[in-house]
Amino acid sequence: MSTRTPPIHKYRIAVIAFDGINPFHLSVPCQVFGAQRADCGSATFDVKVCAEDPAAPLSTTAGFDIVATHSLAALTRADIVILPSWHADCRPAPASLLHALRRAHQRGAQVVGLCIGAFPLAEAGLLDGYTATTHWACADTMTTRYPKVKVDREVLYVDEGKVVTSAGVAAGLDCCLHLLRQLCGAEVANRVARQLVVAPHRQGGQAQFIERPLPVTGSDDRFAQVLAWVGEDLTQNHGIDALAERALMSRRNFTRHFRNATGTSFKQWLLNQRLTHAQHLLESSEVSIEVVAQQAGFGSALSLRQHFRAALRTSPSEYRKLYRSAAPE
Repeated sequence: MSTRTPPIHKYRIAVIAFDGINPFHLSVPCQVFGAQRADCGSATFDVKVCAEDPAAPLSTTAGFDIVATHSLAALTRADIVILPSWHADCRPAPASLLHALRRAHQRGAQVVGLCIGAFPLAEAGLLDGYTATTHWACADTMTTRYPKVKVDREVLYVDEGKVVTSAGVAAGLDCCLHLLRQLCGAEVANRVARQLVVAPHRQGGQAQFIERPLPVTGSDDRFAQVLAWVGEDLTQNHGIDALAERALMSRRNFTRHFRNATGTSFKQWLLNQRLTHAQHLLESSEVSIEVVAQQAGFGSALSLRQHFRAALRTSPSEYRKLYRSAAPE
């Protein structure tokens, strides 16, 4: 079968810096999408860090200054606009920034607010009527200040299509990897995550708080082995009772332990694992959609399509066309 080389898509990304920014926050989108990336397959990224006054040095919370070489005019051409944080006191944004955000959104750019960077998006009215998240410590402030925004303080990130928001600090990495996954596919996003030495895929609905993400006791080690065993064969109809017995735990203890360790329910975790495996198969093989559904544990192509559409807003066939040469179903 002949193959065709997918077209190269160039995405323009504007990352907004400001005086007093945390350099870690600023580095997150630059690390995920930075121009030095040479491993994004059919996509390239033109990342520009911009500020109101590109000639003025910007102070940072780390004690050194930076200079953004582009003005907010970069937002007029960007496909994605990212505000990686905001001032810790959640102060009002300058009118020029709000105007630039609104104009970018109106012409169709995707606007992303990481951590408390969601506040200027809300102030600009871009989150009215949508669900959004922010750093848990500022969630009450956002709820009070912007009653038209439905604030979900529990999740890692919320993707509403043209507006995306994330929780604090490291959740910005999860959010940017999620965006990269949408643009370049699961394989590329996983590869970039491995280079950054972070978890390859944490769903946005996962809880912000995870009590004990790493095994520290004998029971934790058994629990981790059970998760690894499930991941090795997603086709089985895994049940809580059987897994709890395998982990030498009661059902109640296993359920509580699972939530504490992963930040989500077993049912949602298993669905996420199956979706991720299905994405991998669609990108890396030419097997039919029916076979993908069976090997990923969905049982039927209909079930796979339903879950794929609900979680990823696309079909398995459309996903495959985006991320690899045309293949038979």
